[in-house]
Amino acid sequence: MNPATASPVRLEASVDPRLSRWMWLVKWLLAIPHYIVLVFLWIAFAVVTVIAFFAILFTARYPRPLFGFNVGVLRWNWRVSYYAHTALGTDRYPPFTLADVPDYPARFDIAYPERLSRGLVLVKWWLLAIPQYIAVAIIAGGGWGGGDGWRGGGLMPYLSLVAVVILLFTARYPRHLFDFLIGLARWAARVTAYSALMTDQYPPFRLDMGGQEPPPASPPASPPASPLTKA
Repeated sequence: MNPATASPVRLEASVDPRLSRWMWLVKWLLAIPHYIVLVFLWIAFAVVTVIAFFAILFTARYPRPLFGFNVGVLRWNWRVSYYAHTALGTDRYPPFTLADVPDYPARFDIAYPERLSRGLVLVKWWLLAIPQYIAVAIIAGGGWGGGDGWRGGGLMPYLSLVAVVILLFTARYPRHLFDFLIGLARWAARVTAYSALMTDQYPPFRLDMGGQEPPPASPPASPPASPLTKA
């Protein structure tokens, strides 16, 4: 990807200033109501993606209401994941909503594409994405879970455990580890959006670490015009 091109996928997070040392031990239990809802939301997500596939194939457009719903599912999943298992960087319970919650410490969005390639929709979700699936399997374990990677195995569950064990003994969340975890989650989120047909922009093979999305690189400044050119 051109470094001056911003990703259409935005995944951001911030660590609570005062995290409980022990609450991470029970967050997975407290999140059970969300897991139940997410089972049905992911079923709906799969159905909507199939409908969107045919809509893109025939019209080159992803129906905006369907797009908004699927973004909402990914957003909900990211909030729950951030709270309960991916980074455990907040003690604030996730809201039960598909909508964006600006003051929640985990946020997710995808820019709506006005047009999508009819040809790419046939191959990007399986053939073109294979190298990315391999990378995400290493990052997040088997299967993709809406940009957070909590299906088992992979780097993220183990790094999250290291982070909260450090939190338990020091009352501090290791900042460098947080930045690395969010970078891994951001990579997985971009692959999820691409494979779910929500963008044609191929995910970059790189870690954009940190809680905030990196700004697009500024284009190089134009050289000053020579006197001969002015003349």
